[in-house]
Amino acid sequence: MPRNVSRETVQIERVEDLYRDLATTHRSTAGAGIADEADAAAFDRDGYVVVERLIPKQACADIATAVDPLLGPVGRNTFEGIHTQRAYSLLAKTRACDALVEHPRVLALLDRLLMPNYLLSQLQAIRIGPGETAQLLHFDDGMYPVPRPRAPLSAATIWAITDFTADNGATVVIPGSQRWDDNRQPTDADARVSVEMPAGSVVFFAGTLWHGGGANRTVDESRLAITAQYCQPWLRPQEAFTLSTPPAIVKTVSEPLRRMIGYSIHPPFMGMVDGMHPKRILETLR
Repeated sequence: MPRNVSRETVQIERVEDLYRDLATTHRSTAGAGIADEADAAAFDRDGYVVVERLIPKQACADIATAVDPLLGPVGRNTFEGIHTQRAYSLLAKTRACDALVEHPRVLALLDRLLMPNYLLSQLQAIRIGPGETAQLLHFDDGMYPVPRPRAPLSAATIWAITDFTADNGATVVIPGSQRWDDNRQPTDADARVSVEMPAGSVVFFAGTLWHGGGANRTVDESRLAITAQYCQPWLRPQEAFTLSTPPAIVKTVSEPLRRMIGYSIHPPFMGMVDGMHPKRILETLR
């Protein structure tokens, strides 16, 4: 790749100047929406918010049809679920879920919670089958060794592609647990809520919120979800999307998605390739 790219000279006079967007060609386009006031209030209070029927039934049916053949064998341990199927690397396998990842209602909350150029950390389909036991309660950004209490380093969405009920494995949350410190663990005394919601709905929650997949106590009813997780732009995502998603596919997705899977920069240069913005690399690939 040639390095003699024409560019504007940016004057750096203070250390603070380094931590702004220095790009002259591929500037960030992140941050466009204003979060719904009710969404923001519920999230600030409880650590999660449910938005019902955000996508139509036909969209749910189309997503279910697309991901059904992608779902793998049941989990390898009780956390993954011995009656639960998952499909990873969905961006490389189907376009059916793109609109969920970049839904404006979700992005508006993310713009409020995370720094510009936040990253997609994981995207997968999860089908909890009959007989599944409750998942171990956990919080998603516990993988980052930063003491609590603290602001969340990540956020997640779980989209109900089929109805979520208390009996078929609806996600269980502990409201307010996003504010707990490292010494606080869930007990039987903590109020737990099964996030029951009709197909087409989404629950958005902080990476610090304690939660887990619910038990499926039905005989013949599975519940299907798509979950997209996001993280601060200076953190390592759970999935290496720049490896799992071929450049030919990256070129077909939207600009927000491209940015979220790593074709972006966290100022001054986190995410660079050979000293340059990663989108320049994408332009040279076939």
